[in-house]
Amino acid sequence: MLFSFLPTLLLLLGWLGPYPTAQPGQPMLTYPVPAGVANQLFYLQRDPNTNTIIYQLNLNGGGQLNEEEPISVFWLRYDEQGQRKDLNFIQRKFAYGLTAKKLAADKYELKFAAYDKVPFYLMKSSVDKAYHVFTVIGNKQIVLTRVYLRIEGGTFWVPNVRYIEFKGWNAATHEPVVMRVNV
Repeated sequence: MLFSFLPTLLLLLGWLGPYPTAQPGQPMLTYPVPAGVANQLFYLQRDPNTNTIIYQLNLNGGGQLNEEEPISVFWLRYDEQGQRKDLNFIQRKFAYGLTAKKLAADKYELKFAAYDKVPFYLMKSSVDKAYHVFTVIGNKQIVLTRVYLRIEGGTFWVPNVRYIEFKGWNAATHEPVVMRVNV
């Protein structure tokens, strides 16, 4: 099981550019919180830099959801004055890209290109009538706002992933939720 997951994990975490990973014992960077991104659903950050991947609701010119590709995914390159940049082919197809399968009106199943074992759902909330990304972590349905990958040491091709952290709010109680999964 671990060995079947390893190639996709390597692509998810290692195919990002010529950056070193954080070293054991090295403190985490201070990461910016993306602001002013219209229709942002959630974002992903990881070592070794502050560049951030944004997952944004993809609306057409009339403000309607693009049913073929409901989520746009792109970088905010904070290391380059916060420029927006599209994912490259490898990042989109093997790492950070998402596929969406329409399940019902206003409900889509989402899967990360690199790892499709944990399902995520793009759904309209019955409370605020807005789209959010939902998942179940620790037997709690959460509205996802951030994913963080902690990498300490390792190599470009075999990073030492310490944990994945999911942040959001409990869909039932609206309380903040942070769940960490050790890898």
